[in-house]
Amino acid sequence: MSRSELDRALDLITEIPDFPEPGVIFRDLTPMFADGTAFVHVVDALNEAISDDVDRLVAVEARGFVLAAALGYARRIGVALVRKPGKLPNVADRIDYQLEYGTATLELPVGSVKPGERVAVVDDVLATGGTVAASVELIRRAGADVTGIAVVLELAALGGRSRLDALPVHALRTI
Repeated sequence: MSRSELDRALDLITEIPDFPEPGVIFRDLTPMFADGTAFVHVVDALNEAISDDVDRLVAVEARGFVLAAALGYARRIGVALVRKPGKLPNVADRIDYQLEYGTATLELPVGSVKPGERVAVVDDVLATGGTVAASVELIRRAGADVTGIAVVLELAALGGRSRLDALPVHALRTI
């Protein structure tokens, strides 16, 4: 895959101003997901960015689920899902954290991440870093080792990378 093919795929991502709050710009990946060729290019690029020695992927709700499922299939490894509250019958752990426009909670299902596993976190956008940092904390509390983070977009001006304990962050596009 060429860089121009990946750029064309990433150019399908649209910006929606004032969503979900006034002043926030939402990055909508659904047009990219809907284009089969674009989706393949994005998944292939993320797959190349993730270390080969990963035992499991951890997907952040909700768009991270789409990406991690495709990556897990390509790698033949499992995917653990970090969920919003109220979605799981058996919660191993939960964490509250700050968003750029409020607070939120994430939960990790029982048995989805095992002690000693090497995992990579997969999400769509790295903004302020709160959601990914909370996911990393849940994974570490489960006894697993986070090897890196893979995202489609990084919003560099929001400084999310600085909240991630110098973990390797692989972003397909930084804006």
